[in-house]
Amino acid sequence: MSKKNLPTKICPVCNRPFTWRKKWQRDWQNVKYCSERCRRNKNSASPLYDPEQN
Repeated sequence: MSKKNLPTKICPVCNRPFTWRKKWQRDWQNVKYCSERCRRNKNSASPLYDPEQN
């Protein structure tokens, strides 16, 4: 699998795309968050990333 063709998902907390990683190889279907920070903040009222705040 070349790096150009790796699967991606959108993180529901920060709305940023994240790419498949080797450590997620066995569990990619269940991966929902791009990072531990997003996983910990999954129930936060305000999103961590707002694309309109540039």
